[in-house]
Amino acid sequence: MALENLQKVLISDSLDPCCWKILQDGGLQVVEKQNLSEEELIAELQDCKGLIVRSATKVTADFINAAEKLQVVGRAGTGVDNVDLEASTRKGILVMNAPNGNSLSAAELTCGMIMCLARQIPQAMASMKDGKWDQKKFMGTKLNGKTLGILGLGRIRREVAIWMSFGMKTVGYNPIISPEVSASFGVQQLSLEEIWPRCDFTVHTPLLSSMTGLLNDSNFALCKKGMRVVNCAREGIVDEGTLLRALQSGQCRAALDVFTEEPSRDCALVDHENVISYPHLGASTKEAQSHCGEEIAVQVVDMVKGRALAGVVNAQALTSTFSPHTKPWASLAEALGTLMRAWAGSPKGTIQVVMQGLSLNNARNCLSPTVIVGLLKDASNHEVVNLVNAKLLVKEAGLNVTTSHNPTVPGEQGCREGLLSVALAGAPYQAVGFVQGTTPVLQALNGAAFRPEVPLSRGLPLLLFQAQPSNPAMLHTMIGLLAEAGVQLLSYQTSVVSDGETWHVMGISSLLPSLDAWKQHVTEAFQFHF
Repeated sequence: MALENLQKVLISDSLDPCCWKILQDGGLQVVEKQNLSEEELIAELQDCKGLIVRSATKVTADFINAAEKLQVVGRAGTGVDNVDLEASTRKGILVMNAPNGNSLSAAELTCGMIMCLARQIPQAMASMKDGKWDQKKFMGTKLNGKTLGILGLGRIRREVAIWMSFGMKTVGYNPIISPEVSASFGVQQLSLEEIWPRCDFTVHTPLLSSMTGLLNDSNFALCKKGMRVVNCAREGIVDEGTLLRALQSGQCRAALDVFTEEPSRDCALVDHENVISYPHLGASTKEAQSHCGEEIAVQVVDMVKGRALAGVVNAQALTSTFSPHTKPWASLAEALGTLMRAWAGSPKGTIQVVMQGLSLNNARNCLSPTVIVGLLKDASNHEVVNLVNAKLLVKEAGLNVTTSHNPTVPGEQGCREGLLSVALAGAPYQAVGFVQGTTPVLQALNGAAFRPEVPLSRGLPLLLFQAQPSNPAMLHTMIGLLAEAGVQLLSYQTSVVSDGETWHVMGISSLLPSLDAWKQHVTEAFQFHF
């Protein structure tokens, strides 16, 4: 992705002034306009490739498809619920968030909600303001000895687990984090089926498709009567109709900071005497707002400057390409993918990507997707093919890509730090390359090695063909045929194949206008095999 071309950014929601200043000091042009309609947003983005939002702007699929120049969407906060992630990924638009900026503020609010639920603090205060002294009505429950169930163990809920140390036992569920890791911050991991009947309080996970309606009628039936539900994560985790029924039956009490519809119009839920409700205040501290604006702005500037990439939601492979060690290998991977596409004629089937050498272990997550970019670029119906959408689009192109890594470089190549091989399974197409200093080079085609190796670079088209090496007029004639097509020869390498024929690799200044017709012309002049 040509992220360095992102020179102008639109901020469409209210953010701390530090966001604007950091972006501007980083050399970016910044436009700040709020409360725009979708049509107005699209119009503003005609010359802006970056968009920064908080919660008010809804980045829908229709908006994404209409914003033709958009490259990056940054959300100043945790999660990306207001951004259509699938549509962004398909369009090749990078989505990032600021996962750390409001974590502590949200964790503090969660802990406050737990204590308010335990002692009915808001209800008691409202009663006092109404002139009453209902001491017996607001009987609470102590936290010491109770069990807190935490569903999802991300940054915010980890802080909650650490801070809620009032003698509470903390159990949790997270299919990604190991039990050993969760034990380090005081959480015993259990299955969901084990958690429901044990916990006195539950704190909920960010919304994933698998977590929608997590607390439903069936799971409520497994819980203790009087269990307290705390949701200041994302709407949709707790089914609101189910929750209202559980409140009405006395099965639970609840503290809610998020709702399916915001502002919430569900008066029966909000006004229920056993509900404490807040207007989505999780990140509503001055410090959190400043931190979120600062974090997303720094991430955007670092990305444009090529220093680092953080907060990425939909293109983790892109993060590795910012490493100085990985960059030339990524260039090699894309060049080998491009070469394979041109050589095998838009191949179908399985592409095998093999990495050899310990130095490539840290690059393995990005090299396979970068090969895909080379395979699909300029040969796809999509306007953009990049590391954001490569894995999605390769399946639609009828290709399966396998990746393997061998820590050693075999044979005479042992002195090199690594080799990268790209091959089409079941067909005579294999290209091998490595990085020489910082230059990607082609080392071999189908086992035929080049001496010296062929330099590769992104955007340099190659012509590959096999021919008998005995015709001294061949190179002169080829140069003439290229010139007739308006193309200049930039480099030329050969390698003798075991059967006596020779590989010829020509670097040319531009793609041939009509490659098939040109190949036919050349084939009539020489016995070439393209």
